[in-house]
Amino acid sequence: MISYYFTGDKILFLVAAVVSFGLTLGGILGFSRFLPKDHGREFAVNGSLSKGKARGAGLILILALVVSGVICLPLNIEYIIYLAALFVEMMSGYLDDAAETPWGELKKGLIDLVVAAGVSFTVYYFHGGTVLLPILGLHLTIPAPVYIILGIILIWASINVTNCADGVDGLCASLSIVTLVSAFALMQIMESVFWESGALLIWMAIFMLIAYLWFNCSPSSILMGDAGSRSIGLLIAVAFMLTGMPFLFIPCALILILDGGLGLVKLTILRVTKSKTFMKNIRTPLHDHARKNKNWSDTQVVIRFVLLQILISVGTFMLVDQLSVL
Repeated sequence: MISYYFTGDKILFLVAAVVSFGLTLGGILGFSRFLPKDHGREFAVNGSLSKGKARGAGLILILALVVSGVICLPLNIEYIIYLAALFVEMMSGYLDDAAETPWGELKKGLIDLVVAAGVSFTVYYFHGGTVLLPILGLHLTIPAPVYIILGIILIWASINVTNCADGVDGLCASLSIVTLVSAFALMQIMESVFWESGALLIWMAIFMLIAYLWFNCSPSSILMGDAGSRSIGLLIAVAFMLTGMPFLFIPCALILILDGGLGLVKLTILRVTKSKTFMKNIRTPLHDHARKNKNWSDTQVVIRFVLLQILISVGTFMLVDQLSVL
């Protein structure tokens, strides 16, 4: 709404940052005491340390982001759908967090599938199926069914790897900030009003996560839970789809993909092949391997993982810029 009252992009982005940060901070300070308490994660490294902390703070984070979007975005059908999808993904995660018995994989998977299909179709409908392959300098037009299916796969993968990375204080939020900043930078490089609303949404999400990270850095007092991590995963996927360069999700979210994705690969192969030896010496998620097998502290895990992602993202930008294809 307020976008109609500001003619300068910089002022709008400043106001949006203040609104998103302020609503998130106020929500955490005012309502986190009403959140359910974590019971500790039995099989996670140092999982007992989470016991008693407020869990499901993603409810506050995503509500703050949705309200910020309603206030700041030049709303249209497309962005109403994105905000609604974030709300649905958040509520499914929160209800799972708050349930006495955790939801099964099938139930969560079906919700993810419906959300991913709706969002992927929306992106295609409003922006078409032409994507840029920056390393090759090619524009590729993908047929609608293929684009939508690939979009569903991207969204599903992003939701799940981001969710799996939420196991160390500050890790998921920090990596998500770096990844979203990468997507935001790519949108700015495009220098097109076409991406303005998408950039503004990502910008607000970054400041929402900054406010949350104040309370989630080690030792944390609140946990975002599935309500936050799954929604943020959805947002990351949408961000890279809106850049028009969705394949850059791979390098710009590589640490999230490796941290959470290897566990999904390991579990899938073990179930399918009944193997007893596949990745036997690698604990997943990788942040647990680093803490248990390498004796890294939580702080070392966060800083080193984030530094690696920054280096990879900067290298990606330099390579893309060198090829002069943006």
